Amino acid sequence: MESPAIDPATGWQISPVAAAALCIKPTPMLTQSQAAKVAVLKEASPSFVIMRRLAMRFRGLPRSAHPAELGSWLDDARRSGIRSLQQFARTLTRDMATVRNANIERWSSGQAEGQINRLKTLKRSMYGRAGIELLRARMLPLEPPLLHSK
Repeated sequence: MESPAIDPATGWQISPVAAAALCIKPTPMLTQSQAAKVAVLKEASPSFVIMRRLAMRFRGLPRSAHPAELGSWLDDARRSGIRSLQQFARTLTRDMATVRNANIERWSSGQAEGQINRLKTLKRSMYGRAGIELLRARMLPLEPPLLHSK
């Protein structure tokens, strides 16, 4: 049975957002306070133990030289009994060709995606405030100062 996990430092219930962040953070990277919260969460919730174990395994998969480990992880996630992990496993299975290509291809669209994200963020921050001139000024790099000839 799942019981509320109480933060030992504050006496308040640990939020789902904090639990999710702690679920994916490796043990060596935890502070003492975070490690105490993880211990409380493990004691209070068997689901947290399963999720954390699967999350730690999943973190290592992109760097793994063994693609069969992903299939094993997907099977374990489907059998976990945790609805969100089961849904994630189903979605990942549907996109399996993309996942495999991401691990074997040396090409990446990261630079293009980063520029698109930058442009969209800039566009949203300027919405309704300025015209194309300001957008152009913020998008284009500063021109080098003109050299004065004598």
